[in-house]
Amino acid sequence: MLTVEKIGGSSMSKFDEVLKNIFIGKRELGDYYNRIFVVSAYNNVTNWLLEHKKTGEKGIYAIFEQNQDYSTPMDVLLDKLIEINRSLEAIGLDRFEADTFIMDRISLAKNYLKSLGAVLASGYVNRQNILLAAREILASIGEAHSAFNSANILRNNGINSVFVDLCGFEDPEPLSIDERIKKEFENIDFGKFLPIATGYTKGTEGIMREFDRGYSEVTFCKIAVEVNADEAVIHKEYHLSSADPNIVGIEKSIPVGHTNYNVADQLADVGMEAIHPKASKPLEIANINIRVKNTFEPEHPGTVISRDYVNENSKVEIITGTDKVMAIEVHDPMMVGSVGFDKGIMDIFEKHRVSYILKSTNANSITQVIWEKDASESLLHDLKTRYFQVRTQECALVCAIGTNVRRPGVIAAATTALANRKINISALSLSLMQVNIQFVIPRENYKEAIIALNDSLCFKM
Repeated sequence: MLTVEKIGGSSMSKFDEVLKNIFIGKRELGDYYNRIFVVSAYNNVTNWLLEHKKTGEKGIYAIFEQNQDYSTPMDVLLDKLIEINRSLEAIGLDRFEADTFIMDRISLAKNYLKSLGAVLASGYVNRQNILLAAREILASIGEAHSAFNSANILRNNGINSVFVDLCGFEDPEPLSIDERIKKEFENIDFGKFLPIATGYTKGTEGIMREFDRGYSEVTFCKIAVEVNADEAVIHKEYHLSSADPNIVGIEKSIPVGHTNYNVADQLADVGMEAIHPKASKPLEIANINIRVKNTFEPEHPGTVISRDYVNENSKVEIITGTDKVMAIEVHDPMMVGSVGFDKGIMDIFEKHRVSYILKSTNANSITQVIWEKDASESLLHDLKTRYFQVRTQECALVCAIGTNVRRPGVIAAATTALANRKINISALSLSLMQVNIQFVIPRENYKEAIIALNDSLCFKM
């Protein structure tokens, strides 16, 4: 059985546990192989290189974008990466080899950025394309660092590991992402070698052009399809569970066990990504299952995401949501009975490249929930200019999700659970497919609502 397995940045930063639980575990000598690993950068490294994923704090990329001195910050970054190397020496990292590798990679990246800066200054090229190239170069550094170190540590622990560098540094051949993956893996004997691949892959189409920070999942999925893996495994800090253990507590956060790709898409839509929905499509089409495992509970089978699974018993499996959204309501007396009225709203959303998460309508009002960061002044101005009344409301969205929630009383149980906590529902949505019941609530009630719905729909039922 051949598996392709991905390790996230938070887990990578606890590599002693990863080494013990995932790479070695209780495996017999020689049973380490027929696995391919795709690794993310160590925790926070990509934030330092690009920008902080949650806070938006600027990294080296912003410094380059603003035509400021990026060389000194890259030297500071190098010191941090070498400090990470130092922390891994006790579990087998060859410091000299690792330090030499990352110093060379930083030096090459500086040279590339210098050339890009000169081209950018000429004014003869598309600025956005040059900045995207710089973003890709910077992003690749973190994955190259962690993948090289991982392969080095494994070799020094008696495992025949090989570093698969998909970053394409010093490789002028214009390969697509798929072509580069095929080229780098076609001559590896998976029964004798344990490949450790970079989460970043260089390709002529630019892996960040569409996926941005989701690029490591694209690499992971494309490798799995290329080698025709039997299963794709994602190692995370927590199980894919009924609710966030940081909110409801570990004892009431129940591992899901089985779900499907549709549910995974629902989770991604509200920011709880088991996997990037666009990245996972090749796996779904190829009918390759994903298994989400807890890095720190290696004996637990985790949760399997498959194409066709539907729970034979109707139940809510996951409570999730976000408190970083805004509801926009368009009210217009001319809406009632008007064919295609909402097309104008969608044209404005498309103009501003905004996608909605929830949509709820009546005779003369349409409410759409979007990410708060996308609610720009220009978007709201265009809506207010065109329609009779537009109002906004900061809010939270909580979702009751399952592969099969077709059961009388589910919505009643959910609304009762919220009402018992005196939480008002501002809007709600449920499609005919009945996999995701969405409730718009006051932002201050978000965590309380997650607890109430998990208790009522997942933990007790």
